[in-house]
Amino acid sequence: MGISIRAYARHRGVSDTAVHKAIRTGRITPEADGTIDPDRADRDWTRNSEPPKAGTGSRTVKVRVAEDPAPNLAAGLPAGGTTLVQARTVNEVVKAQTNKVRLARLKGELVDRHQAIAHVFKLARTERDAWLNWPARISAQMAARLGVEAHTLHVALDAAVREHLAELGELKVRVD
Repeated sequence: MGISIRAYARHRGVSDTAVHKAIRTGRITPEADGTIDPDRADRDWTRNSEPPKAGTGSRTVKVRVAEDPAPNLAAGLPAGGTTLVQARTVNEVVKAQTNKVRLARLKGELVDRHQAIAHVFKLARTERDAWLNWPARISAQMAARLGVEAHTLHVALDAAVREHLAELGELKVRVD
């Protein structure tokens, strides 16, 4: 059995609100009966809290964010799980990457993948339909210039265009 939250706050030199917040955020864990073991709570509080921020005269620290932080952080985790500082770090990295993607989308550097695929499909279908209609539009004029029967030329052009389109249809386009 430990001490009450208010007693622990006095022991720690903080307000009882700070202790309640520490419990809510997972920095410290109360006993099953709601009391606090001061020794264990002190260790947890120290381990799961960020160091106090220095004044304005502190030096700046450059932080390089990895492209994929999850594998790097997971490798160095203790067996008991993540600490609060590690969880906050992962959260900040994810927020930074999300904001980077949002900014790129706002700048017009990104497009919706499904919308782009649908647009390319529509363009390809329009192109195919134009080629399928081309022999019917041009065969009579070509037959007159060449002095051959219009129907024969139309059938030959139609067969050649369909064969060429079938070859083009065998191409597998990947958009990953």
